[in-house]
Amino acid sequence: MAERAIMKGNEALAEAALRAGCRFFSGYPITPQTEVLEYLSWRMYEVRGHMIQTEDELTGLHMLLGASLGGNRVLSTSSGPGFALFHEGMSYLCGCEIPAVLVDVQRLGAACGGIGVSQGDYEEVVHGGGNGDSQCIVLTPASVQEEVDLVQEAYDLAEKYRNPVIVMTDAIIGQMMEGVTLPDFKEHDINKYDWVYRPLKTNEMGKINAGWPGRSWTEQAKHLREKFASMQQNEQRWENVQVSDADVVCVAYGISSRVCKEAVKKARVKGVKLGLIRLVTAWPFPEKAFAEISKECKGILVVEMSIKGQTVPDVKLATKCGLSVYGYFSVDIVPDADIVVEIAEDIIAGTAQEV
Repeated sequence: MAERAIMKGNEALAEAALRAGCRFFSGYPITPQTEVLEYLSWRMYEVRGHMIQTEDELTGLHMLLGASLGGNRVLSTSSGPGFALFHEGMSYLCGCEIPAVLVDVQRLGAACGGIGVSQGDYEEVVHGGGNGDSQCIVLTPASVQEEVDLVQEAYDLAEKYRNPVIVMTDAIIGQMMEGVTLPDFKEHDINKYDWVYRPLKTNEMGKINAGWPGRSWTEQAKHLREKFASMQQNEQRWENVQVSDADVVCVAYGISSRVCKEAVKKARVKGVKLGLIRLVTAWPFPEKAFAEISKECKGILVVEMSIKGQTVPDVKLATKCGLSVYGYFSVDIVPDADIVVEIAEDIIAGTAQEV
């Protein structure tokens, strides 16, 4: 049954995956997500699953292909440098329509970077995904509880669309400890889907071929195009906080969005009409959330822990370049709510510089 606990974000994520029915993990340790492997190294066997520490991230990701095709709910986790090695396997997962849940606990980059906090993997995760035409739903939790909730949902979405789903979090949420409500264990029936591989199965969609059984490339391209369009239309998720009358609207996700929520409270006390659009999905980007913005709005303030503000292009597309966009980009440090308020005041005064 559901239970309350105080858990570190990475460990809560791992436990949530097990309770969602995950019984196969393969991956490689890298800060700041190593606690996932440490936790699953003993906990996975208590639920009669399999946890394999591989020689590298590339191997860990490719092991998911066979495990998922066998009908298992599967998981692999990494951070920015390791996630870059996922991309070849992600292309196979998308192209062959194999469901999986992947997690990126972001850290400072580029290159090997450091173990400091960052949200610099947005472009890699949201607009990456390997060669060819592929696309993954990307969920962005802002708390340990939301990590638990979204990991559960990620498995349902992965199987609904036969597509990998990514949970993109960051070093702060992965390492912080909060109270969580852990859900009940789900029973996962590996015989539920007709695409599950069985060596003696007569259904062509249950066999492994190079390409797509029974479909031409043109037919498969049309199928994938329609699937991605359905995902984009139906799976947008967001939270709007006092947006309808705001003179300035923050856009943020993850730990930065929690700072912005505090900034909204402080700004409103001072009489500054500040709002927030919190991204719960980075893809599909929640463009529908922007419909609530008032015509009197002076601009959008993107708050992100990165060098260049990687969500800015998607924000400009969502607003059809109809609003001025400004940025507060912190590197290796969590944004400051007071600075968010100060920048909002500068935007209203007309003294802030656009990005």
